[in-house]
Amino acid sequence: MKAAGEERDGVPLTNLDQPLFEGADATKRDLVDYLDAVADRIVPELADRPLSVVRVRLGQPQFMQKNVPKYTPPWVKTVSLWAESSKRQVSYALCDDRRTLLWFANQRAVEYHPPLVRGGRQTYLVLDIDPPSADAFTLGVRSAELVRQALADAGMTGAVKTSGAKGVHIFVPLEGQPPIEDVAAATRALAARAERIDPALATTAYIKEDRQGKVFLDSTRAGGATIVAAYSPRVRPGATVSFPVAWSDLDRVSPADFTIRTAVALLGDRNPWAEAMPAEQTLPADLIEEGHTIPVARVVAMHEGKRRARARAAKDEAAEK
Repeated sequence: MKAAGEERDGVPLTNLDQPLFEGADATKRDLVDYLDAVADRIVPELADRPLSVVRVRLGQPQFMQKNVPKYTPPWVKTVSLWAESSKRQVSYALCDDRRTLLWFANQRAVEYHPPLVRGGRQTYLVLDIDPPSADAFTLGVRSAELVRQALADAGMTGAVKTSGAKGVHIFVPLEGQPPIEDVAAATRALAARAERIDPALATTAYIKEDRQGKVFLDSTRAGGATIVAAYSPRVRPGATVSFPVAWSDLDRVSPADFTIRTAVALLGDRNPWAEAMPAEQTLPADLIEEGHTIPVARVVAMHEGKRRARARAAKDEAAEK
């Protein structure tokens, strides 16, 4: 057993035997050891992508960190980007090597959320399959198969991984440099086509109260949107990991099978995410065309939310009279 304080790749590591977070059943050392063991597999998923992380401090709520702190070492690469949501420049880290990953681990960064864009190019089309509850993973698997069928019907194929939470993510690598608006449109069209295969099971309804207990096919992951990386741990009970799964095995696993204590042995020397990833693909023109006829879910939800709020206010006002 190593001492509580040590150094790896020039990175001082501290308080390694502290609990990681409530319900993790793991220590900070477990997090560091896990990320170190998979560094050669997770760093390629993070490299050259402005990184957001979810950190956990003892006794405090988890928080998403985008802007690097002032004490960030000078050797951590950063990139400054304009954040429209906060109307300011944000200095993001680029986790391009093991040393930076270890530094993040020592900062108690548990989750790693890179954007889909690298160098101005969206490299993947992604659908996020979100079951209605934590115990509905089997419904998520069935819905993922709907997306797989919609992809096959369009002449495409993707790789699948657990999200590390309650659902799964489907990734389709993209060829060339398609406009981000076209990728977003194609994603909406694929979700709509999958929904049409079995509308009793899956829905594209963005507003949660409209889903009626169905699995949500989230088609909003485009452009600057982020998604948890393959092999990233999650701030979830048991410290689960977003883990690649073969399509043929998807109905035989549970998200809880993959944790920072079990994943390394399951991986061995392999990189199943790289092995499962198909060749880059061109978006079919009819998919893009169909998608451009489908309104952007977030925009529709925003307007609908305002309409419902006005209706509720009018109803309350009428009731008071």
